[in-house]
Amino acid sequence: MVADVGDVFKALADPTRRRILDELTERDGQTLFELCARLTMKHQLTSSRQAISQHLDLLEAAGLVEVRRQGRYKFHHLNTQPLEQILTRWIRPTAQENP
Repeated sequence: MVADVGDVFKALADPTRRRILDELTERDGQTLFELCARLTMKHQLTSSRQAISQHLDLLEAAGLVEVRRQGRYKFHHLNTQPLEQILTRWIRPTAQENP
């Protein structure tokens, strides 16, 4: 699924969601519990598991996170494709025009 570019920018606008993406960049394939623990320990982020779950839902809707279910666990994976689409749409053409 390709998300609307507006959804991607909306997802990236929130600092908590950017931290979640940072954590998935550092260690891909985390459960909600793992993400909450890492956000608390590394960033002193005290959001509830429900709040982090809602952030993950928005990131998934924007196409930035993909979910893989295994038994009763959900593993969250970073998907950079929406960012690459933005890159090729606005940044790479400009870089190619101005060597």
